Formats: sequence, structure tokens, C-alpha cells
Amino acid sequence: MVEILPSILAADFARLGEEIAKVERVGATILHVDVMDGHFVPNLSLGIPVVRSIRKVTKLQLNVHLMITDPDKYAPEFIQAGADHVLVHQEACPHLDRTLRMIHQEGALAGVVINPGTPVAALSEVLDLAGEVLVMSVNPGFGGQHFIPNALKKVQALAWRRKELGLDFAIGIDGGVELHNAPDIVRAGCDWLVAGTSIFHTPGPGEAFVQMQRAAREATLARV
Repeated sequence: MVEILPSILAADFARLGEEIAKVERVGATILHVDVMDGHFVPNLSLGIPVVRSIRKVTKLQLNVHLMITDPDKYAPEFIQAGADHVLVHQEACPHLDRTLRMIHQEGALAGVVINPGTPVAALSEVLDLAGEVLVMSVNPGFGGQHFIPNALKKVQALAWRRKELGLDFAIGIDGGVELHNAPDIVRAGCDWLVAGTSIFHTPGPGEAFVQMQRAAREATLARV
């Protein structure tokens, strides 16, 4: 089933528990959590203590996106803090096979992320290890960027490859996802849509979530 993953990077951190509750009440099942170290991407964001605090206030699955230079070191700590999914960048993992296996062994869903400049082919040897493949549709580091259309071709390629290999990993997309482009993203073959500013930078995050979820799920009737 297609899911919208609210990204708390765009939430009001002074009222984070309330912000999470707004989307949880209307049916969100997975929360996207961006972790940035100021090295792999040019920005800093929350860390392990915040993930641990979030775990205490919600039953939503935590989809933790590590935009950091040393995911092998920190992935187990985020899992211990409450992460249900841990996503690492292909570009940050010289031993990606080993990293994904380690995350799985630690008890979390292992996901892999590719930047706009990275081809889908770079993942050909690890697709069978991934619970999710996340396509970045902006250059990672900051919210509120414009959607890069070429990301749809990557989603289509992944959907085709998944079917060809008989695999069942989720295909996600992150960056510039809005109500108007969510149907096209789903029709390309995407399962999980990460949305931040288009949900939390609105007068009613709950209603914004419901509208996007409805539009995305209706689009499943016309997948390519």
C-alpha cells in the first residue's frame, strides 16, 4: 500500500510531540527522521537523543535516514534508540553489502538511498538486501527544494527491476513531494513518499496529510 511519510525535519521542534500527534491521529503509520552530520551533507540536524525521545511519544514506525559519513558506526545506536528502519547512502558506504547486512542483523529494516547524481545501476548487487530503496529527488541537506523530474525515471527503473527479480523492497522518494506531483510519483511505481514542508508548513498538517494520502492512493489505480 502507498504510504505518505511525514518528515519531521519540517516540523516545529518546539512542539514536536504535538506535531507528530497531528499526523498520527489521521492515519500516518511511518515517520521519516532525517539525520545530518554537517559533513556528508551541508547541514546539521537531530541525533540519537532526539530519536530516543520521539520513540517515547509515538508508536509510528521510525524511518531514520542517515545522511552521515560513518553510518556503520552509528546505525546500531539509532536502532537501540528506537529506529525501525535505517537508511544509508550508497555514496557513504564503501562496503554497502556489509552495511545492509549489519543493519538487518541489528533488527531493523535496511534501506539504501541514492542521490540525484547516482544511477540506479549502482545498486544492482544489493537490491536483494534492501527493504527500501529511497530515491532522492532533491540534493540532500535542506528541506523545501524543488523536485528533480529525472527522479521519476529512477523510480520506474527500480519498479521494473523489482518485478524482474521478484523482489519486494519498497520504493521511496524524498524531496519536493507535494500534493500536485504525488499522483505522478505513485504512477511511476513509488510506494513511500516522504513529505515535509508540504505537510508541516501548512495551517493544518493533519488535513494536508489526509489530502496527499488520498491523492496518492487514488493514483495506484493508474500505475504505469
